[in-house]
Amino acid sequence: MTETRGTASAPDALIVFTPSGRRGRFPAGTAVLDAARALGVDVDSVCGTRGICGRCQVVPEFGEFAKHGVTSSPDHLTGLAVKETTYRSRKGLAEGRRLACAAYMTGDLVIDVPAESQVHRQVVRKGLDLRRFVVDPVVRLRYVEVEQPELAVAGGDLERFRTALARDWQIADAVVALPVARDLQKALRDGRWSVTAAVREGADGERPEVVAVWPGFKERLLGIAIDIGSTTIAGHLADLGTGEVLASAGVMNPQIRFGEDLMSRVSYAMLHDDGAAAMTRAVRDALDGLAGSLVAAAGAAGAEAETDDVLELVLVGNPVMHHLVLGLDPVPLGSAPFALAVDGAVTTTAADLGLALRPTARVYLLPCIAGHVGADTAGAILSDRPHESDAVRLLVDVGTNAELVLGNKHRLLAASSPTGPAFEGAQVSAGQRAAPGAVERVRIDPVTLEPRFKVIGSSHWSDEPAFPASARTTGITGICGSGIIEAIAELYLAGVISADGVIDGSLAARTPRVIANGRTFSYVLSEGTPRLLVTQEDVRAIQLAKAALHAGAQLLMDHFGVAAVDEIHLAGAFGSHIDTRHAMVLGLIPDCDLAHVASVGNAAGTGALIALLSRASRAEIEDVVRRVEKIETAVEPSFQAYFVDALAIPHKTSPLTNLAKAVSLPARPAPGDAAGPTRTRRRAAAAATPSETQA
Repeated sequence: MTETRGTASAPDALIVFTPSGRRGRFPAGTAVLDAARALGVDVDSVCGTRGICGRCQVVPEFGEFAKHGVTSSPDHLTGLAVKETTYRSRKGLAEGRRLACAAYMTGDLVIDVPAESQVHRQVVRKGLDLRRFVVDPVVRLRYVEVEQPELAVAGGDLERFRTALARDWQIADAVVALPVARDLQKALRDGRWSVTAAVREGADGERPEVVAVWPGFKERLLGIAIDIGSTTIAGHLADLGTGEVLASAGVMNPQIRFGEDLMSRVSYAMLHDDGAAAMTRAVRDALDGLAGSLVAAAGAAGAEAETDDVLELVLVGNPVMHHLVLGLDPVPLGSAPFALAVDGAVTTTAADLGLALRPTARVYLLPCIAGHVGADTAGAILSDRPHESDAVRLLVDVGTNAELVLGNKHRLLAASSPTGPAFEGAQVSAGQRAAPGAVERVRIDPVTLEPRFKVIGSSHWSDEPAFPASARTTGITGICGSGIIEAIAELYLAGVISADGVIDGSLAARTPRVIANGRTFSYVLSEGTPRLLVTQEDVRAIQLAKAALHAGAQLLMDHFGVAAVDEIHLAGAFGSHIDTRHAMVLGLIPDCDLAHVASVGNAAGTGALIALLSRASRAEIEDVVRRVEKIETAVEPSFQAYFVDALAIPHKTSPLTNLAKAVSLPARPAPGDAAGPTRTRRRAAAAATPSETQA
């Protein structure tokens, strides 16, 4: 690497920074931080070289470094400065570490910059399924000391503050709104002419903007990433400087009282003059409550957190949620051509949305992809990164509406399928949301036809001696989405349900689990109160939902030009709890090598968190979304045929090559054997066309 040279006439000292490998020569007496900045080395600092923040900690390495051609000696660095000993006594400075702003070169040096001292630090957090990315938030803290006013010197507080920003941080011509200017006047005096400013850099070419000021030195700035789902709203509170997630929480979406699914909410907006506004107020109130809960949880865990410290929000959601939170009319999304009011990324303020945060706090919404493929799918793409994959990957976010993305680094396609709320417990007789007491895992003995199951809140199976005690507090209250999928798949594998989805009533002579229920039959999963049944109507509801998803995937595969996919990733709160083997047995997803089928967690929320912490990721996803090809299932002529074939369990025509290697499947009926039930299915399919259910 070319070395940078100092300008003094005396021989300059060589400094080498690791792990970057950047090197250069500088005059004796040069601060290590100044040398790092001159070489473009990634060293953080908030306090402007005053030794207050401790962000610029480095580790001098001593000895012979043949690789670098350097002998680095302790006497090539000045001793501990007063501000270093002060910082050590106040906050602790680990042995062997120095503050780069207080350590000066006197000879050749090798300096290591630890990850936590890097501005653009890389973060890997497996608990949130975050992939490696660089922390580079759009808003940062900048500490400045401002010249005090003098009678003989002209200039107001604001101009002297701007001068200090330009002097210490090379931030020239910053925008300062009037509310911030009002705060600045008091903050300067309370802080004895020192303040910390939150500076938002924005997009390339935009003037930097000061969005908040505090008296004295401030170390922590907060942001919140929120996934606004139609059922639940989940959020993460993060330290924008370090990328640390301080708290996570979720609440039910209060819009449920206006309608269980998206189409019913669009209908509510159509039928009530104040309908859309009422739903907007409800979701914004929920965001306020969630923000307060997150800050309180962080504080209870020992973190310094105040609501006023939250200056950046990132939101994702499906198009209806996206429009309602922004106060846009969702009605056009309810019918063809499903036109979005806004499809690009949106940046607005907390004040514009009526949120109880600092009025100057910014709210960023990821771009939408199409009328039924929203910012939540953009977030999932940002998290799962199919646009970087060599393999052909199907990414599915399973919910009331299933969003699908298919492709690789060469091409991406996206679509939505109208699965309805069955996977979330609605339309199922014993269905409920995933909560303590809900059956989430099911196994059925193919010989005795006896079930065993697990409920949320207990680690034991129902046939284990410890189960009654462990489930006493939760009870056995219903069947959640993952439970009904496993129950129907297991009933099929055990021969209780036919490939056509019919519960075999003749088995009532063999087991008391199969009982007559009107003109059809049901399977008793659990006796007790309540009694949990899998009814014929439950099976039909799941068939309709899974067929819509499978048909959407098949359409994308047709448009992409592949007969099979290499990988399948299941996203979303529901998708992350689905057993992949049972999902394929049911026919929820296309045939694929089960080793390459995986759950990837709440990818939409993870994508929102990445966008919160990484400025570059926002530009990245905005670019990727522009290149995604949108496939509208509602107008595809082959969708209905694919839908009918996918009603069969697992599928009427798919060869199921991969699934057959992993599971012993019942023999398929010969063509025409299930004519009666097939006619019933076709009538049900005709009653659930995409144009009626999709939203």
